[in-house]
Parts: sequence; C-alpha cells; structure tokens
Amino acid sequence: MTEKEMLKVSIEEFSRVQEWMLLAEKESNVYKSLRIRYVELKVLLMVSGVNLTELDRIKE
Repeated sequence: MTEKEMLKVSIEEFSRVQEWMLLAEKESNVYKSLRIRYVELKVLLMVSGVNLTELDRIKE
C-alpha cells in the first residue's frame, strides 16, 4: 500500500469514527473506545501533514 493510499484509508476511517462518536452516548464504553481510535488516527494524520481543520468535527 502506498503512502497516499494509507492516508486515504486513514482519513476515511477518521471520518467514520467521528460519525459513530457523534451517535454514541459520551459516557458509554463504545464512545470511550471510539475516542481512543479517534486520538490515534488524529495523531497519525497530523504527523503525516494532513490539515484537520475541516475534517475534525469532534475537536477534542
């Protein structure tokens, strides 16, 4: 998988995780688990140079 393909997959997953987080109750175990993945993806995308200004709907 090329770097561009990996970034594309990560951006798509970041978007899906955020959508699921917005649907979940903040105190639920599901939300807490999604938040862990959200942070992992956010860090990965940031160090890859992706501007998250428009993509980040959670802003945590």
